[in-house]
Amino acid sequence: MAALTAIGFLAGGFASVLFLEYLIEWTSRRMRWFALPNERSFHAEPTPSIGGLAIVIPVLAYLGYVSAAGVAAAHGLLLGAGLLAVVGLRDDLKELSSAFRFACQILAVALVLWYLALPWPWLALLVTGVALLWHINLFNFMDGIDGIAGSQCLIYCLGVLLLAGDLAGWLGELNWLLAGASIGFLVFNWPPARIFMGDVGSGFLGLLLAVIAVEVARQEYLPLVASLILLAGFWFDASYTLCVRMMSGQKFVQAHRSHLYQHLAAKKGHQWTTLVYAAFGVIWLLPLAALSANFPDLDVAWLALSISPMAAAAWYFQAGRPQRREMPSPLA
Repeated sequence: MAALTAIGFLAGGFASVLFLEYLIEWTSRRMRWFALPNERSFHAEPTPSIGGLAIVIPVLAYLGYVSAAGVAAAHGLLLGAGLLAVVGLRDDLKELSSAFRFACQILAVALVLWYLALPWPWLALLVTGVALLWHINLFNFMDGIDGIAGSQCLIYCLGVLLLAGDLAGWLGELNWLLAGASIGFLVFNWPPARIFMGDVGSGFLGLLLAVIAVEVARQEYLPLVASLILLAGFWFDASYTLCVRMMSGQKFVQAHRSHLYQHLAAKKGHQWTTLVYAAFGVIWLLPLAALSANFPDLDVAWLALSISPMAAAAWYFQAGRPQRREMPSPLA
């Protein structure tokens, strides 16, 4: 991709989200669209909670443009991710039932898979669908402290662009646009956050990043294991925590504060925890993703090595178990 095109999408994503976040924050405060503190939250003051809408708008506009040009995968994302954004926004403003949300997630994944038209056996498609559903939900679970979801999106997109080489066409443009949008969002969401992503953004990004991982693998830009490594900070934390809660007989479908990142945030604060996860992604996961791309015969070893520090930390800090301490100020 030409450097000027990449810079244009990066700057366009940043500028559009920056402008939209100002508008959304201003509107939210006047309409009192707030996330209110409760016993499970990590914030002490009512905070605007639909900041992810600023990412959704330019990305859907771009997907609409690409879809009109005849790209079937972009059309599937436009419909599926757009549905999740609408449902997420409605849920942010007035809570919807979990059954309705899950039904919409299934429909969104079905739309995406239909338009991707993956030439795989039905069992592989079923596993892919379950994986997409899980990534939608785990991204929502992991978006619990300031800056962490925006940082994960930024690191993944830049990691794909770095490791995939000349990522041509709409996939390259989408990654640059998302990277710029993430930076713009982090201006408002970096600890202490002025606005939260909300379900409108977390479910949307969860599906979007998972489909990008599938598409760059299918088009042989980057192996799927490399994407799994880049995203390991989120999927391992969420999956490990869920397994512990299930095996220990807890009501695992209820909201909680027992993820590894939540234990760390309770002890060290939002900024410290977000910086640790970001540093882990850049210093540990990115090099291992590069190794998996260049030495794919050892991909299982690279994947196991990538999650080993998180596995040790999750065991040490008892991820999946109820917290025993109150958290410090989010400014810590």
